Amino acid sequence: MDTFVELPYGGPGSGFHVSQLIDLIRHSGRDYIIQGQDHCTLENHRKSRSLDVWLRKNCTHRKDTNQAVNSVMDALVATGRFEVAYGLICPDSGRRCKGLRLLATSD
Repeated sequence: MDTFVELPYGGPGSGFHVSQLIDLIRHSGRDYIIQGQDHCTLENHRKSRSLDVWLRKNCTHRKDTNQAVNSVMDALVATGRFEVAYGLICPDSGRRCKGLRLLATSD
């Protein structure tokens, strides 16, 4: 089942299907994506390859509002497809960050 995750600060109908995020992660060459939440405008966001930027660009009209909030992370973990991980290398800054690791599954 392809779960739809709603964005609590994205506005009515904002959200995404879990399969979209899985595809993004698989095509990145990594098995994870950093959370990257930041209280700034999209234009000033420093982590362009983060979950927060992807959500802002693709899943809401509220582009200048932080979207990768902990409740979204929790909803993704609840699908059984992801785990929260710490110490992941940010592909933008090289720093260690919190994010989601894609769990191996049979699909």
